[in-house]
Amino acid sequence: MNFFSNIQPYLNLVGISTWQTLIMVFFSTLFALIIGFPLGVLLNCTNKYGITPKPVFNSVLSRIIDVLRSFPFVILMIVLLPFTRLVLGTAIGTTATIIPLSIAAAPFVARITETALNEVDPGVVQAARAMGSTNFQIIWKVLIPEATPSVVSGITLTIINLISYSAMAGTLGGGGLGDLAIRYGYQRFNTTIMIASVVVIIIMVALIQFFGTKISNRMMSKR
Repeated sequence: MNFFSNIQPYLNLVGISTWQTLIMVFFSTLFALIIGFPLGVLLNCTNKYGITPKPVFNSVLSRIIDVLRSFPFVILMIVLLPFTRLVLGTAIGTTATIIPLSIAAAPFVARITETALNEVDPGVVQAARAMGSTNFQIIWKVLIPEATPSVVSGITLTIINLISYSAMAGTLGGGGLGDLAIRYGYQRFNTTIMIASVVVIIIMVALIQFFGTKISNRMMSKR
């Protein structure tokens, strides 16, 4: 009973921080998909082998995405502090961290989507074109369904990266397991909290990788 009483505060802290991390990762993944997936489709469709080649537009968009991808997350988060404060009225906390996380992940999602779409057999696209399909129909009914297993694998990697980014966000008061490890573990020399935070993150990553791989393999088997 005494042992349980001693670890109860730690369990509460880890539980709250885990929930904060899950919230950050879920919503940032959602917003990254909303932004990044259409950009990835645009990159694929406008390249020189795409269904609507637009080399200049594709080159400009590609460079913008590469610039955003090159920003280290901590620096990106600092740069976005004024924007986050303008939108939400605060630049710290779990909710505020979702904005930089989403912007950091969106270019990654765009490249993943582009790569997955590039792997679709050109013969399938040509067959759809021969049957009179419009560009929208080719995108919606051919390219996206064919690329979905690879996109799911990419999203799995994105979520894992976001867990890592969310831990780094703790250095700037972003909440979650990273914040817990720094404020209650490192700064207060509490090794138990630090170990617990790392273990929870490892478990989260392992579960996401397992289910992501399983879903992707199942989709592949049904193609």
